[in-house]
Amino acid sequence: MFFGDVKDLTYGIQILSRELKFEVSPDGTRIKVEKSSENKLEIIKNSKECIIKYLKPIHFFRALGLFMEAIQGNNEFHIVEEPQFITNGVMFDISQGNAVINVENVKNILNKMSLMGLNMLMLYSEDSFEIKDEPYFGYMRGKYSFTELKELDDYAYSLGIEMIPCIQTLAHLVDALKWECYWNMRDDDDTLLVGEERTYEFIEKMIASAAGPFRTKRIHIGMDEAWKLGQGEYLLKNGYRRKFDIMNEHLERVMKIVNKYGLEPIIWSDMYFRAASETGNYYDTDSIIPKDVIDKMPSGLQLAYWDYENQNENTYTKIIKKHKEFGSKPIFAGGIWSWNSYTVDYAKTFATTNPALTACKKEGIDEVFTTVWGDCGCESNVFSNLLGMQLFAEHGYSRELNIDKLKRRFKFCTGGNYDDFFKITYLDRLPETEPEEGWKYTNPSKYLMWQDILSGLFDKNIENMELSKYYSTLEEKMRKALPSNGEFGFIFEFLEKVCAVLSIKSEIGLKIKSAYDQENKNALKNIADIELAQLAKKVEDLRLYHLKLWMKTNKPLGWEILDIRYGGVQARINTAVFRISEYLNGKISSIDELEEERLYFGGEPGFTECNLYWKMPSASRLSSIM
Repeated sequence: MFFGDVKDLTYGIQILSRELKFEVSPDGTRIKVEKSSENKLEIIKNSKECIIKYLKPIHFFRALGLFMEAIQGNNEFHIVEEPQFITNGVMFDISQGNAVINVENVKNILNKMSLMGLNMLMLYSEDSFEIKDEPYFGYMRGKYSFTELKELDDYAYSLGIEMIPCIQTLAHLVDALKWECYWNMRDDDDTLLVGEERTYEFIEKMIASAAGPFRTKRIHIGMDEAWKLGQGEYLLKNGYRRKFDIMNEHLERVMKIVNKYGLEPIIWSDMYFRAASETGNYYDTDSIIPKDVIDKMPSGLQLAYWDYENQNENTYTKIIKKHKEFGSKPIFAGGIWSWNSYTVDYAKTFATTNPALTACKKEGIDEVFTTVWGDCGCESNVFSNLLGMQLFAEHGYSRELNIDKLKRRFKFCTGGNYDDFFKITYLDRLPETEPEEGWKYTNPSKYLMWQDILSGLFDKNIENMELSKYYSTLEEKMRKALPSNGEFGFIFEFLEKVCAVLSIKSEIGLKIKSAYDQENKNALKNIADIELAQLAKKVEDLRLYHLKLWMKTNKPLGWEILDIRYGGVQARINTAVFRISEYLNGKISSIDELEEERLYFGGEPGFTECNLYWKMPSASRLSSIM
């Protein structure tokens, strides 16, 4: 049993006792719990005593996991860790991909975070929370209710985790602003109209509603990527003004609302840095922020420096120092590369995270978090990101990352196997390229899934790569990984089915075009009668498994988009069979789609990056409204 300084830990201990499958205390051992004034956690077990010392509740819960891990093979041990960050957490995007994680699975994530030692969670919400008397805000988007968010905040608090509301108060609001009732406060389709009174009445409703369920006083109010700020309705009303000035004017108004509710705001910093760069580059280390802009920036505001791209520690150091010029210490946001694909690119995740967090430690940045974005569909499952979360956690308790400890901790905290999770990177990597060498991000598992088999916009890029054989081999690797990853074996079963589809679909367009160009009607008939039928079955197997996985993980609304995409693939398979049959039966003299010359997508050979679905199935602009 636990005794000592456990008053605020009791409910969390009960939760993790179920997670770790022990009753009351591990092995019936009496564990003394001591709250310390030192910034460290300490676990002592010997023949005389068992002690856990901690400064913050999150340190206790990580220490509890370390104790349970160590006791499996040792009678005596002494473990000391020094936390490197005051705040170390995760942000999940539940709006852009419309994958709103259900309450049960947010709690599962919180359990894993607590064992890892991560103490902050944001649920990035553009319109995925309810606002009283605003029925069109988050309409048909699976938004969280006040009650659900309050329940999650209480649960997180019991595990030593702070939940911070994370919203948008300038741009990234296309899903809300599309409704006619909000048109009178649009600068453009995505951005609020600065200076309009209706805008600030609405922002106050957003801030009050977003902050209401949470006990924290912190709030992330967004304000990133307002690409055309001041260039739409604002320009017509006010004439041209510098983006700096428009941003500061808007911030002053929003800060009055934030201050009214006693909140401590965070904003993304990119708009200021892009405006200062001659090329609009956020990561321009030569850019100079005008002094008058810094002087006019409202006080009491924390900048969030987000960077998922750079792989050089010196670049991070320079940009951190530029943030410090604003007079406050920024919070750093890295990224787990799971947006834009069915999988996670752990090669790029590690290649960017390691220098970033090393620079943060050296520069005294004591607040960090990793982001999990949901751009363009959320084909990947949220639990695929667990290894990236563990990476941030282990950096957070070590001055230098120990990869062997990371592997061991990942297995204990999640039941997942490091090597298997890292292997899912290969769904998006050149077959002949080791992940550590291939720094450029590519996402073929997505665009080869959704591209049309008759027009094949990406076919030229993958000529002579033998991807059918590659994905067949990878399919077997995913199948073998399934039993070694505990409750998360489903990730590998899911990706096994993705690979099964790609083992045919990746090259089927090339095969059809080649057979057609060579006038090999026997090959065309075999493709139409056998291979396309096999592909259709595998696509349906994947869709049904993906459907069950989505409904288990997320709220139902949002799945309709993936149903439409899978339905499109199936319909085009049927059309391909029809068109080939018409040709073989002599009803048409040619297949116009196959007469077209194939060009490189992006203008050059090799795998490319394409993160927007509407560019994949068709060259027509009409696909953008699908």
